Amino acid sequence: MMENTITVKLDGKPGERLDKYCSEFCGITRSRLKNGADSIYVNGVPAKLSKIVKPGDVISFRWEDPVPDDIKPENIPLDILFEDSNVTVVNKKQGMVTHPGAGNWNGTLVNALLFHWGRDVSSATVSLRPGIVHRLDKDTSGVIITARNPETESFLQNEFKSRRVKKIYAAVLCGLPPAQQGVVETFIMRDPKNRMRFVCTTDSSKGKYAKTAYKVIYWNPEENLSFVVFRIYTGRTHQIRVHSRFLGCPVLGDSLYGKKNKIPGENTLMLHAMYLKIKIPGKQEPVVFRAPLPQRFKEILKSLKDCGKGI
Repeated sequence: MMENTITVKLDGKPGERLDKYCSEFCGITRSRLKNGADSIYVNGVPAKLSKIVKPGDVISFRWEDPVPDDIKPENIPLDILFEDSNVTVVNKKQGMVTHPGAGNWNGTLVNALLFHWGRDVSSATVSLRPGIVHRLDKDTSGVIITARNPETESFLQNEFKSRRVKKIYAAVLCGLPPAQQGVVETFIMRDPKNRMRFVCTTDSSKGKYAKTAYKVIYWNPEENLSFVVFRIYTGRTHQIRVHSRFLGCPVLGDSLYGKKNKIPGENTLMLHAMYLKIKIPGKQEPVVFRAPLPQRFKEILKSLKDCGKGI
């Protein structure tokens, strides 16, 4: 299924409500527009469905496809770091979506896990993200833990919610952070100008608290690239990417928060979840899982080490 986007120039009667016009012109019910619209613009400006539109107005709106009837198991290879009767820990490859959602109903980690586990799941009775207790962005690679049963899913969710989990990421940044190491604490909110991304704010009523610690390992002044490790204390969407931009050093290859950088091969985002420390059922002490740096990092790190310097 694909995301629907329609742009039309209004030629109807003046003084007509936006939702009424869209419903009649495109054959979409007003309730579907209200519940499924991802964004609606009139003349390039975000608009409410109650807005009165007039001839000549250009309307653009986007909505999500209906949820499929079921989630289909798919035979997709997985790099499994650890597995027992309760959890499956995977080194997720870059480009794989964590769970089904609008525009990505197949080819996800969930589809692959269902096949691996030998399970069929109907969305009529369960969530679209069975076993998923945290997520990684599509182009972020690295370690992710999943639950094989509802009891473990609840247990792990509580560990994440209580912030007893230690997560460390590796990244290549464009530029050098202002200090060798530091902590970024802000509130993060959705960008009102671009719903696809998030921004930092000091207003606690608008955003969610986010805390990130960082340490610079290498810097190449010629290419103005730095290799940095991050520890996140909260799990906000795009947190490291947002805080890197806040530092003035977006992640290399991040076209959403920086520039579209040229990276060797087909690689994009230079962000990798390399370390996860978490308590799991059946173990007395927290367990550490590591995902080795992928090849795309090794190529750039060689350049950083050869031409750059340790910090």
